[in-house]
Amino acid sequence: MKKILFIGLMLVSGLLSAQSLKIAKLKYDGGGDWYANKTALPNLIRFCNRHLGTQIAREEDIVEVGSPDIFLYPYLYMTGHGNVVFSAQQAENLRNYLTAGGFLHIDDNYGMDQYVRLEMKKVFPNLEFVELPFEHPIYHQKFDFDQGLPKIHEHDGKPAQGLGLIYKGRLVCYYSYESDLGNGWEDQVIYNDPEHVRQQALKMGANIISYAFTAVEQ
Repeated sequence: MKKILFIGLMLVSGLLSAQSLKIAKLKYDGGGDWYANKTALPNLIRFCNRHLGTQIAREEDIVEVGSPDIFLYPYLYMTGHGNVVFSAQQAENLRNYLTAGGFLHIDDNYGMDQYVRLEMKKVFPNLEFVELPFEHPIYHQKFDFDQGLPKIHEHDGKPAQGLGLIYKGRLVCYYSYESDLGNGWEDQVIYNDPEHVRQQALKMGANIISYAFTAVEQ
C-alpha cells in the first residue's frame, strides 16, 4: 500500500503550513456534477490562509477517484447533485487513501445522498455513516459550533447533519448532509446569502480543513 507522507508535513510545530500544500476536488463517474460550486474552494482556501495561518495553494486541483495522485492531497472535497459511480478499482484506491491517513469531505449539494451512500459501501462495506456528536473535535477547532453543522440552505425542512465514517477510531470521511455547506463558500453574488450565513459556512469549512490536517485518530 502507498504510504502517505503529508501528515508529517503538516504537523510541524503545530502550524498548519506547507509551501506546496494543495487540496483537491474529487472527480467521479456516473454523470453527477462533481464540478459544482466553482468558487467555493478558492474562497475557503483564502479564508483558511487568513484565519488558520495555512499556506494552501490558492486554487484547488482536480483529481480522479481512481488516480494514484489522490495520495498527494490531505483533503479531498466531493460534491454534486446527482449520480455517483465508483468502479471496483476506484473504490479500492479511495479505501487505500483513507486508511493510509487521507481525509474525504463529502458535501451533498442536494440530490446525491442516495448515490453516495451506495458507493461508499463499495469503499467500506462494513462501515455505516454515523451522526457525529456535537462534542466531536471537528466542531471545536478554531471555531466552536455547539450545535454541530450549520444549516446554510433549506430544501426539505430537515436539520443539517454531520455524518462520519470511522475507521479504526479515526474519522476518515465527513459527510455534510442537508446543509449545502459549499454553497455558503461561494461568491456572495451567486446566492445572495447574508454575510453572517456565509461566515458560518466558511468557519465550519475551516474547522474541517483544520481537523483533516491535524487529527490522526480519535
